Amino acid sequence: MRAAAALCLLIAASAPARADEDPPAAPPPAAHVLGWAEGTQPQAPQNFRVLPFARGLDAPHALLVLPNGDVLVAESRGANEQGRRSANRLTLLRDTTGAGLADQQFVLLADLDRPSGLALRRDRLLVAGADAVLSCPFLVGQTRMHGECRSLAELPSAGGYDHWTRSLALDPDEAQLFVGVGSSGETVPDARDLAEPGRAAILALATEGHGRRVYATGLRDPAGLAFEPRRGRLYAVVGERAAAEGAQPGDYFTHVGEGEFFGWGTPEPRAGHAPRTAAPDLALGAGSVPRGLLFYTREHFPRGMRGGAFIALAGGAERFAAAGYRVVHVPFAEGRPSGPPQDFLTGFVKDAVSGAVYARPLALAVATDGTLLVADDSGTIWRVLFKCAACTPDPVRPPDKRPNHG
Repeated sequence: MRAAAALCLLIAASAPARADEDPPAAPPPAAHVLGWAEGTQPQAPQNFRVLPFARGLDAPHALLVLPNGDVLVAESRGANEQGRRSANRLTLLRDTTGAGLADQQFVLLADLDRPSGLALRRDRLLVAGADAVLSCPFLVGQTRMHGECRSLAELPSAGGYDHWTRSLALDPDEAQLFVGVGSSGETVPDARDLAEPGRAAILALATEGHGRRVYATGLRDPAGLAFEPRRGRLYAVVGERAAAEGAQPGDYFTHVGEGEFFGWGTPEPRAGHAPRTAAPDLALGAGSVPRGLLFYTREHFPRGMRGGAFIALAGGAERFAAAGYRVVHVPFAEGRPSGPPQDFLTGFVKDAVSGAVYARPLALAVATDGTLLVADDSGTIWRVLFKCAACTPDPVRPPDKRPNHG
């Protein structure tokens, strides 16, 4: 059963204004992404520190930490974006000194079609691009590719201006792969959304590539997928409307069951009737533009954060949206959200009045030492660590040492 409190939050966000209320506020200003000035960085809660892990990347849309501590980065720009470097590639970052700073970079794959989802299953690296999921031979420790990638599954074409990012998640048994595919329409479904199955949806397939099916529908932009560790349920963060559309209905965070429909577009009739529209678990705010999603299961952060979800809210790229430009934490208890999203990493906004922001957080990962990695569109990956002299430290698991296959 969906949480009643979350449903109330969503209903309240979409309720029409009364006649005696103040007139609507002026439209939000355009967002201006400035990049980080010298001496500026995101801000974390007390007893946390924020340090740079890597700089100079080009729009890092996905992160994947390997068992030996290496970090894979999908650098990707859309067809209508002008990059300062040749993006659309997969880069490996390595910290050879153990100082928490990447001092080596290796390009593993180049000339990709806007990579934005990463997963590792045994000796296969899975890379979701705009139009396909690739399966590439890969051994942890190598710094160049040995062998050719093959197409594991074709995806609905992203075109030039559609929701082109594709999120990936492996189920806990690593038997099925789940792929989030956004809609073509921006504010209303267009002809491709209605005619081509697999848009505005989460797809599921066997990790060998066969048996593809539509798992859930009506999700305008399911930009982040992850499995909750306690109950093993699939969760998604979903962008609903552009910031210019105001506060209705707003972006959200929710668990997703097979066959559920979440309201975007027209559901496919099943057994003679349309499925009921599912109510999301938690509202994230209009224009928050959720991107990265992960569940924190390590021991480096305080106990109250373990098992909860971290979500990167990128915020509007063209219009400033107060709900975005931050990383939030959602506490969990018994495998379910136990409270509203709480600010964790802020300081991305320079001036809300003019819409000036330093950067927009896009991707999240947990390093092998339990610290949180946050990538933003300035090309920086930040490392967030818990450091409290008055606290009893929790044990930190060392990286898993694997042979180097470079």
